[in-house]
Amino acid sequence: MRMRFKPYAHDELMAADFHVHEPLIWGGKWHAQYARPEQPFVLELGCGKGGFISQLACAHPENNYLGIDITDKVLILAKRKVEAAYAARGIPADNVKIASLDIERLGNAFTPEDRVSRIYINFCNPWSKNAGSNKHRLTHPRQLLQYRQLMDEGSRPTTTTCSATAFPTSPLPGLRSPGRPSTCTKTSRTGTCAPSTRACSASRASPSRR
Repeated sequence: MRMRFKPYAHDELMAADFHVHEPLIWGGKWHAQYARPEQPFVLELGCGKGGFISQLACAHPENNYLGIDITDKVLILAKRKVEAAYAARGIPADNVKIASLDIERLGNAFTPEDRVSRIYINFCNPWSKNAGSNKHRLTHPRQLLQYRQLMDEGSRPTTTTCSATAFPTSPLPGLRSPGRPSTCTKTSRTGTCAPSTRACSASRASPSRR
């Protein structure tokens, strides 16, 4: 779904303490952005409107969170949800950040020193099956290899999807082969999906041979 341009988004984000204004300059120093830099660092890639990260970060002050999306017109909604979640609990938003960044170029903003304990990818765009589009998937092997450079040995990104075509080019452990809709489970209501959460291993990701 296309979202309308929001002329107020940029200025409102710039005024937010937990918005990272220039993410490309923080490579190797992400942990230092937080009040408690020694805490585990967790990413949500494609945080969208912020429904997930606003609740998760607020409920787990023992971790530091960063939500990333590519456009301010979506991130402004995440900003407002974060503010509302923390205000409802009466606590400061000192363990969460949001940033506008192209996830395909994550390596430009992070270095191996920015150790990440967990990565969440929720309902990412499955793109189409053609070779020109599927490389943009956040679960494409090329992307998984980027994530692996930031994560500790044995750590895995966690994805949530109801798309049966989200992983056709990523032959990963725990995910079935293309054409078997194991990621889409019908509920009692016809045509609805119950999301399935699976862990994707970057350590064994390899480019598709098709």
